[in-house]
Amino acid sequence: MTIERDVQDVTLAQLVQWARALVVPGARRIIGLTGAPGAGKSTIAEQLVTALGPDTAVLVPMDGFHLANDVLIDLGRRDRKGAHDTFDDGGYARLITCLRAQRADDAVVYAPRFHREIEESIGSAIPVPPTVPLVVTEGNYLLLESGAWPAARSAIDEVWFLAPDNEVRHTRLLSRHEAYGRSPEEARFWALGSDERNAELIESTAGRADRIVRLP
Repeated sequence: MTIERDVQDVTLAQLVQWARALVVPGARRIIGLTGAPGAGKSTIAEQLVTALGPDTAVLVPMDGFHLANDVLIDLGRRDRKGAHDTFDDGGYARLITCLRAQRADDAVVYAPRFHREIEESIGSAIPVPPTVPLVVTEGNYLLLESGAWPAARSAIDEVWFLAPDNEVRHTRLLSRHEAYGRSPEEARFWALGSDERNAELIESTAGRADRIVRLP
């Protein structure tokens, strides 16, 4: 699928400006960043939240809902970790719905965090204070129309699809896999195998995004 004709070339400053425009003091808004593996979702989400400041925004990644490796082994899915059915989509949808409804006098909500060093998630690792007006979430499957993913999407105000050039995306993926201990051969196996199959599915959802963007 080609999405080139729909892509807006933007800067991080523009994304920050768009995010600020969604902030309503005393209310909760949620922005989602999605895109294929290697699109830069986690990096840009972190930069966005840093620019907005801790009193305005908090980052809650979808990756915290990776199913545990033991569960994936039991299901026979360990060799394709990262596919849409290797996540707890229902748990993610429930958390995003809870965060959307969170109000200033509610308790802190704690979200899980995925640690690539151990390839596992740690529960209750990200505190989400009720007074922070904007939650930024990022992940591959925010626009998927199956399972519980649509329930999560319905609680997100806007979803932005990141669409870098494929050469840039592949280079990032290879570097990421090698940085976390995979050999060059293993990195290519994942980046051009499972990751690429996932990318094709994810790119097919781009038309449902509120914005399709590319950063320099």
